[in-house]
Amino acid sequence: MKNLLLRTLTGILYVALITGSILLNQYTFLFLFSVAVFLCLQEFYRLINVYKKIKINVGYNSIGGVLLFVATYLYTSGTFSFAVVVVYLFYLAVLLISSLYIKHSDTVAYLAYTFLGQCYVALPFSLLNLLVFPNHSPEGVYYHSFLLSLFVFIWVNDTGAYAVGMLFGKHRLFPRISPKKSWEGFFGGLILTVASAFVFARFNTGISFYHWINISFFVVLFGTWGDLIESLLKRTLGIKDSGNALPGHGGFLDRFDSMLLAVYGALLYVQLIQN
Repeated sequence: MKNLLLRTLTGILYVALITGSILLNQYTFLFLFSVAVFLCLQEFYRLINVYKKIKINVGYNSIGGVLLFVATYLYTSGTFSFAVVVVYLFYLAVLLISSLYIKHSDTVAYLAYTFLGQCYVALPFSLLNLLVFPNHSPEGVYYHSFLLSLFVFIWVNDTGAYAVGMLFGKHRLFPRISPKKSWEGFFGGLILTVASAFVFARFNTGISFYHWINISFFVVLFGTWGDLIESLLKRTLGIKDSGNALPGHGGFLDRFDSMLLAVYGALLYVQLIQN
């Protein structure tokens, strides 16, 4: 009972922070998600260092991911030209050059895992900026609806998939990687998420409910793949959770795993309806 209460309180705080940072203004979004990038990368690189025995500079490369997120924000918001990305390119150059002077038992593995963290964590977070500063908005106008829908659809899908899976789950979705997930849970979460899309259509009349339904479908599909990918990584590393920073929920990667791939699905569709 105590664990359930702790898990519930942590979940409420997490949802409140994410929702509040998105709805308040673009600067709270910038701050909170910069912190999220940093914490997720710290967790990822520490896991690699422990389980793969690779001495990745956790602090430096976590800051590198934040640079990519902030540079993307500054460009998409119209604050700076694309030249701001040079800051991140400088980080990459230093990373490669430093491998010449730091002794590693396996330099290829060191660079591969370091770049994997940037691609797996920093890049998806950075793409969130394209959702809050979409092409159809005037330059610099902060538009939170797409980003908020991304997280709400993920949360609704997770809740629906868990509840339906617990009650009716019999057919395993991907037993090799995640034996608890079921097809019944997948479709239960999908149906509930599509239903929630009508709420966004009700309060965002500028975009057809048809488009919201399609976005919800892509978020569920890609989000499920994102969840499975993190499960595969954890199974490969031989761990249950990515960390214990969030009581009852595991680590930061455990909370953002679906988003890390769902953003691709949402962004692809948003770009499609804008062009």
